[in-house]
Amino acid sequence: MAAIDKYEPGTSHFLLGNEAIARGALERGVNFVTGYPGTPSSEIVPALAQCTQKGKLHAEWSTNELAAVEGAAAAATAGLLSLSAMKNAGLSLALDFITHLSYTGLGPKGGACLMVVCDDPHGHSSGDETDSRWLARFATAPMVEPMTGQQAVELVKYAFDLSQKHSAFVFYRGYTRLSHASNPITMGELPTGAPKASSDSSVSLNPYLSIDKHQDLLAKMEAIRAEFEQCPFNSYQGPEKPELVVVASGAGHLAAAEALETLGLEERVGLLSLATIWPLPTAWVVEHLKNAPQVLVLEEVDLFMEAAVKEALVDNGLGSVAVYGKGSGHIPMSGEMTPDRALSALARIFDMKAPARDEAYERLVQQEVAPLVISRGLSWCAGCPHRASFWALDKAIKADARDAYVTGEIGCSTLDVFPEGKAQIKLLHSMGSGTGTAAGLGQLKPFGYTQPVVAVCGDSSFFHSSVPRLINAVYNQADMLQIILDNSATAMTGFQPHPGTGNTAENTPAPRLDVAKVCESIGCQVTIADPFEVRATTKVMRELMGKPGVQVLILRRACELVRMKAAKSHPYRITIDQEKCKGAECAVCSRDFRCPALYLDPATGKTAFKEQICSGCGICVEICPFKAISKQEND
Repeated sequence: MAAIDKYEPGTSHFLLGNEAIARGALERGVNFVTGYPGTPSSEIVPALAQCTQKGKLHAEWSTNELAAVEGAAAAATAGLLSLSAMKNAGLSLALDFITHLSYTGLGPKGGACLMVVCDDPHGHSSGDETDSRWLARFATAPMVEPMTGQQAVELVKYAFDLSQKHSAFVFYRGYTRLSHASNPITMGELPTGAPKASSDSSVSLNPYLSIDKHQDLLAKMEAIRAEFEQCPFNSYQGPEKPELVVVASGAGHLAAAEALETLGLEERVGLLSLATIWPLPTAWVVEHLKNAPQVLVLEEVDLFMEAAVKEALVDNGLGSVAVYGKGSGHIPMSGEMTPDRALSALARIFDMKAPARDEAYERLVQQEVAPLVISRGLSWCAGCPHRASFWALDKAIKADARDAYVTGEIGCSTLDVFPEGKAQIKLLHSMGSGTGTAAGLGQLKPFGYTQPVVAVCGDSSFFHSSVPRLINAVYNQADMLQIILDNSATAMTGFQPHPGTGNTAENTPAPRLDVAKVCESIGCQVTIADPFEVRATTKVMRELMGKPGVQVLILRRACELVRMKAAKSHPYRITIDQEKCKGAECAVCSRDFRCPALYLDPATGKTAFKEQICSGCGICVEICPFKAISKQEND
């Protein structure tokens, strides 16, 4: 990732959408940046962390999203421009503080605060495709959403101005197809200098009396709505008296434009594009819809804008206007907005035949791409310590024979629930929930519950959310085994540092919190093991499952990609003895252990390994029942 502060004003460069958001913040003079990694938002904080200059810009990975928004809000109350970045799931964690922040505002010091929330339509990298727009309405807070990469830059500046003017934080909605698409971005000027931070102790920012603060907030939102009516990022293109108006936001804007061009409907259909999502600029929208007999709404994910448009039409005596979209079945209720979906909806409304894709072209694309892509499912990398950990857990549970129940949470350990995993995790929801649900199950003995309870979390997730749940388990005397997979990284989202790694987002040294000492300090019995010592790990797991109270097992082994980046070499060379290998008759290493570097060679019927993938970790040596695999140390 290039340092975005090095680009000269007036030049054009390809940036990811997330980098464009960061550049916009930089051009507006952002001072204080916080966040917690979560796809598709993860590139925003590091893009700004590379640009930090003492006294001008601070960027941090916070312990979790709640800590992140609290820090950003505090900086805004001290007169700075702040930004906090997170994915949709993180907003749920921060919501308690955010709803009160709406009531209090940012104070009189002239600061501003942007909450960048990146949704993940289709759930490419998420356990859901929650639509954060509802939470903006719930929190009574303004929200904007860019439609293009260049607009992503400029809309950040607009949102900061809005926040500063109204002493209110502003939600900035990103989404996968913006965050991870590259766009040519024209660079603007970068400011010099930075404001001096100070707090005004003559003012108390608190939500009481809430009824009065609520009334003030509602008045503020109406003032923001009036400003949205004049927003230069909202636009209308098309005839004065259209047969239909497409109302679009975010990815819906480009999807609509492409579909209208493909069907040749630009002279018959208007395109109303909205960057101000909430509150809806009702008067402006109604003005452009009043001459249209029908409307099609294109948005991701829920029918949020569709509901607001219907409400505006009815309230203004235009209830007879037909509104198509998700509610009418013209657009699917889930998933991303694509040109094909827009094309299909418009073709259906106008009784046209949508042009078919060229099947020969599609086949050619697949033929060209297939040799360049290694076929693999959702699986741990070769050499990942998590594969060894779950292998040992699987063996321990079977040996224990009491049907142990395993709970988990979000992170690389999540891959256990996919076909390439061992399918031991039976209850999986969110970060910290593995420990929380295990604490509940671990108190059910009075109700006849006899199964051992095992919770699994990663080291980053441990600091993010698991610690309070573990305290709850100790306090309420649950019987459970907490396994912490300590691979020294927030690996799933890009190896960001956390409180246990000893460095910060700005790559400066920081106190390293020891997972074991944290657990011991709250009264847990702690055992540490190396997951690559498979037999020993299996044995200790079985022993701990039989003990009362809260037992903690830390499986400590660095993520292979982190180790490889530092060492730049494999620890071992792997050799397979074809005489000893039983091939398909056994296939423990390839079929059961499922290392992506191991496979059954169809030519020989024996196990072979892909040298370009193999990490040389040597775990296959441990699990081969016929000792057909050996390892030699590399020099």
